[in-house]
Amino acid sequence: MRAVQRRDGFTLVELLIVIAIIGIIAAVAAPGLLRSRQSGNEASAIGSLRAISSAEAAYAASCGGGGYATTLAALALAPSGGIAFISLDLATANVAPGKSGYLVNVARGAGGANVLAAANTCNRAATASRTNFHATAVPITVGTTGQRSFATNQDGAVYQNRRGTAIGNANPIATNNNVSLLQ
Repeated sequence: MRAVQRRDGFTLVELLIVIAIIGIIAAVAAPGLLRSRQSGNEASAIGSLRAISSAEAAYAASCGGGGYATTLAALALAPSGGIAFISLDLATANVAPGKSGYLVNVARGAGGANVLAAANTCNRAATASRTNFHATAVPITVGTTGQRSFATNQDGAVYQNRRGTAIGNANPIATNNNVSLLQ
């Protein structure tokens, strides 16, 4: 009598077909995942700018004598016996790796004037408080980490640039036709 051979397992052709199907599914899913990641990063950038806008309002009301901070470091510096106006992850978002694929920064607004000298602010910031500020969120790699850039100022409105380039601190809409108010 002959022994019966068992043939358990898969053939090479069957394994190659399964790998090809997995590859096709991955190729179809990858662009969707990239768009989802970009949307998440953009939502985080908008949230960061809104947090900065709120922090600036609190700074102006309690620390800056009615003036705004012009750096993230000034907002991250806690007043005596208090807490910082922004979180540590946002305070360091102006240098790589940024925050959620974006570099977030605060600067002096166009025009404007000093309100309080740095030594007179409640947290003794390194810069004077000013009548205005300009905060931006720019994707680290346009098309990969985000598609749009964003900005806000003392008015509290959030602006977007669909090309992903930085938004200037003068009147954003009047100076650049690629910039619009975020709805």
